[in-house]
Amino acid sequence: MQLTVQIPADIAHRLIEAGGDLSRRALEGMALEEFKTGNLNKPELRRLLGFGTRWQLDGFLKAHGVFEDYADRERESGADSICGPGTRGGGALPGEL
Repeated sequence: MQLTVQIPADIAHRLIEAGGDLSRRALEGMALEEFKTGNLNKPELRRLLGFGTRWQLDGFLKAHGVFEDYADRERESGADSICGPGTRGGGALPGEL
């Protein structure tokens, strides 16, 4: 799918002078916002932006101030720690005994 955005010529000219490929910047901005709101996951974002590796995507996210909460990622993937669900390496949580 192709998307066309109408930008007044004077503004487009100024934006191009400020930073190169305006089409790429628009794509990255839209994709990043969709990722932040949860409409895209990391594999979709990587594919949309054409990154060959997850490290390229991680670098892109870091450059844009998006830092992943690894605890949330573990919860979403269903990966429990070695010690079992709801623990971070130390047995039962207070009040669970």
